[in-house]
Amino acid sequence: MQPLAYRMRPKNLDEVVGQEHLVGNKKIIRRMVEAKLLSSMILYGPPGIGKTSIASAIAGSTKYAFRKLNAATDTKKDLQIIAEEGKMSGTVILLLDEIHRLDKPKQDFLLPLLESGNIILIGATTENPYISISPAIRSRCQIFELHRLKKWDISHAIDRALKDSETGLGKYNVELTKDARNLLIEKGNGDLRATLNALELAVLSTKEEKQENADNKLVIDKAEIQDSIQFKSQNYDATSDGHYDLLSAFQKSIRGSDTDAALYYLGNLCESGDLVAICRRLLVIAYEDIGLANPPACSRTVNAVQAAQMVGLPEARIILSNTVIELCLSPKSNSAITAIDSAISDIQNKQNDPIPDSLKDAHYKGAATLNHGVSYLYPHDFQGDWIAQQYLPNNLKNVSYFNPKGNSKVEDALKRQYLRLKKMQKDGLQK
Repeated sequence: MQPLAYRMRPKNLDEVVGQEHLVGNKKIIRRMVEAKLLSSMILYGPPGIGKTSIASAIAGSTKYAFRKLNAATDTKKDLQIIAEEGKMSGTVILLLDEIHRLDKPKQDFLLPLLESGNIILIGATTENPYISISPAIRSRCQIFELHRLKKWDISHAIDRALKDSETGLGKYNVELTKDARNLLIEKGNGDLRATLNALELAVLSTKEEKQENADNKLVIDKAEIQDSIQFKSQNYDATSDGHYDLLSAFQKSIRGSDTDAALYYLGNLCESGDLVAICRRLLVIAYEDIGLANPPACSRTVNAVQAAQMVGLPEARIILSNTVIELCLSPKSNSAITAIDSAISDIQNKQNDPIPDSLKDAHYKGAATLNHGVSYLYPHDFQGDWIAQQYLPNNLKNVSYFNPKGNSKVEDALKRQYLRLKKMQKDGLQK
């Protein structure tokens, strides 16, 4: 028997669960179907939220034949068979799953078919198409992002499955307790396919064991749902753009001093098991966002990362939590990264004048004849181990890359010293 999620796939747009921004009244996909002006498209979003459902609903709402292939496992020959069908019948709707894995020979074969309209491509992917799909394919498709389903969408789909006697579970006369429904929805995490299949498992594995009540209802409680859930609440793939979204949210929460949000995203990363990514990002955060406002915190982050890597997960979460909390509550400064980026910008965009002769290497015979290093003033020979002299090339000699904000006592002291030395340098060179 086919799984419940497969049997409950929508036959038309009215049966699609959620995604109102695409299939709702007067929204773009519905307009395309009603106007009979379908064009190729790419649907992307997390697993189990309706990509295949929308494709089958579009096909069900039109007269066109509907075929399904997988870009990773199906061959160019499979595409050729569908292409021939499209030429014979006029148009075929092709749902191409995992379109981000489409290789170049298949891409080259598809492109003219998309141009001619023999194939209307509906690509489905969990990857960000702007990153993972070739520009040639993207330029011939409209790109639609699907959103994770809301709780009421999932609840509505559960009710439909429980009432439908033809393709759903209606013949079992099932009733979910409130706690069972809430657990099913929460643990499903917006993945309708996993949610419906877990519901079916709970019903079919319980109906033989459980005596129906006086109302002839098969009551499914929280414990039975718990024992039937075979999926994690987190959708995470370390190779997908979701991985980078999670790391981005983690860093931005620490930068914004939101301790609770940072701990939440740290928890997600710990659950994913990607300790290397956590440690690498924490080091970046420490020196990019805390930096000179609290240098000891940066050093402690290095120590914490080394300790976390030594003990590994799950115990590393304790060490990482200490560090994340400290970084969240620490003063912040990005003066170091803005300083180096300003310098690099000048290197990339301005004329590169020569290094002053006084600073050039003089450790070879004949350097003096080139005037290299001849006029260099050795700072340790002067009072205070400092003497004014020009270090930057002529066209940049008055530039200031370091603009500290003074967000802490440490950085304020660095700022005062920097400004003092800049003034001494300027005054000394003007004499």
